[in-house]
Amino acid sequence: MQSLSPLEVYQAGQLTVIGFGGREVLDDMNVAECRDELVQLIREHNCNVLALDLTRVRLVPSGLLGLLASIRKQGIEVHLYNPSADIREVLEITKLDELLQVHFVEIAC
Repeated sequence: MQSLSPLEVYQAGQLTVIGFGGREVLDDMNVAECRDELVQLIREHNCNVLALDLTRVRLVPSGLLGLLASIRKQGIEVHLYNPSADIREVLEITKLDELLQVHFVEIAC
């Protein structure tokens, strides 16, 4: 049985914007499936900037961070929007905050 992807594609193109539907914890996420989905999006849409909306997400699996780092090393810019304090701390400890661009924006309700 195939699991549903936690990824929600808000926009696809040279700038591709991905979110997680407001989920707080992504611990049941299949990183291999996400990798396949992201690689397909990047190829199909000639993506050169991948933006992830982390609004309300508190924790992400380490495998996802590794995946984002490997995407960045392939020449795709990776932008993280509104990471939680816990995610920011992991980014700082792993020095991924130097590889991935972190942004904070106000979300209108």
